[in-house]
Amino acid sequence: MSQHRRVILALAGVLGLHQVLAAPTWAEDPPTPVYTSREEADDDYAFQGEYRGWQRANASLRSSEAVAMQVISRGEGQFDVVKYYGGLPGSGWRKPEKFMMTGQRSDDRVTLTGQQYNGEILGGTLTILAKDGRVAGKLERVERISPTMGARPPQGAIVLFGDGDLSHWKDAKKTADGYLMAGTETVQEFTDFRLHGEFMLPYKPLARGQSRGNSGFYLLGRYEVQVLDSFGLEGIENECGSLYKTKRPDTNLCLPPLQWQTYDIDFTNAKFDAEGKKTSNMRISVWHNGVMIHSSASIPNKTGAGKPEGPNPMPIKLQDHDNPVVYRNIWLIDMSQPGATSIPWLNLPITAPPVPLCTMGW
Repeated sequence: MSQHRRVILALAGVLGLHQVLAAPTWAEDPPTPVYTSREEADDDYAFQGEYRGWQRANASLRSSEAVAMQVISRGEGQFDVVKYYGGLPGSGWRKPEKFMMTGQRSDDRVTLTGQQYNGEILGGTLTILAKDGRVAGKLERVERISPTMGARPPQGAIVLFGDGDLSHWKDAKKTADGYLMAGTETVQEFTDFRLHGEFMLPYKPLARGQSRGNSGFYLLGRYEVQVLDSFGLEGIENECGSLYKTKRPDTNLCLPPLQWQTYDIDFTNAKFDAEGKKTSNMRISVWHNGVMIHSSASIPNKTGAGKPEGPNPMPIKLQDHDNPVVYRNIWLIDMSQPGATSIPWLNLPITAPPVPLCTMGW
């Protein structure tokens, strides 16, 4: 029983209304639907995603400009829509300008409503309509792919999970498809490293906040890089890409659920002197789907419920939060080992790269 229901029923007892409020309409909330594959997803999923194209403020071709939208399923045919001028986050968006719309699905289309423009999604095309009915723009549904997707470990790297071998993980489990499930930690302990990992979020359209595909890379059990379905959201301190409750990502690069995503992490543990006094903070750089979202960030303490800071090596944990988040292609370079600095890592640019795009044929 939810805390909210307990409070209501307690008040009802005081007021003598218990029999009314205990009616069947106050039954426990139904289970939130969870989809782990596109084949089983609901009808709304085909409309959720990223769209890229053009818009004209008036009938003149000279008024054309690049626009993009992220369409977020909220369940039961309802959608939130975020419009960006210049392109998608991490790929052309002119920060911080963005505009909100809402959507309502009816059979094979979604009708969009906004303050300045309306629109429609049909057959993978999003049409922007001026208030007078003029076609003001056209966008096509696209799917972005991280430029580090499928990155191969260089010689000398430790492959933590590649070909389905679970020997590097404690009490680990795999899905029927051979992906690593959340809720495990490495057998080996580390201090400084460079890590590549890929993850996929479940699709939970009716879930909200921290219930929407929650997991995380818990580095040394002390610092969490949050994993969460934050597609289209603001990107705050407890959403995807954040250093949990400590630092938000510079840009929210979370892709829609049921798409593979990448983290590339350059991690240096906090340093301590012989007396145990900290001499330097932990430092971390994170690339989310190939775009830098934390640049050598100095983190003064553990994050969230992490273990206390210290100089000793610790495992890397894939946090279990009762969500079917899955992982693959996890490897790292142990920077504490001799010769590690000579091992080539990923050729990651400091500025946002042109992320590859492919049009989806829904």
